[in-house]
Amino acid sequence: MRAAEINTTIVDGYIGLLDNLSTNNKLDLITKLTASIKTDLSNKKSSFKKAFGAFDSKKTAEEIIEEIRNSRVSTRQIESF
Repeated sequence: MRAAEINTTIVDGYIGLLDNLSTNNKLDLITKLTASIKTDLSNKKSSFKKAFGAFDSKKTAEEIIEEIRNSRVSTRQIESF
């Protein structure tokens, strides 16, 4: 089965379950699904925008370099022969 066929099968399965719901329950479900889609779309847009921009820090370049060097950890142990 291809992905499109699998998705169609899943949707058809949900439709079979939803046929037994009342009209009010179906409308409530539509409202909740619409809200979740809007939330998903806004999250994707904001996370995409967050990926761009300059690094923002009040530290100088020298302070950042010193902090990186001081945070290095060496766990190498030299064994004698």
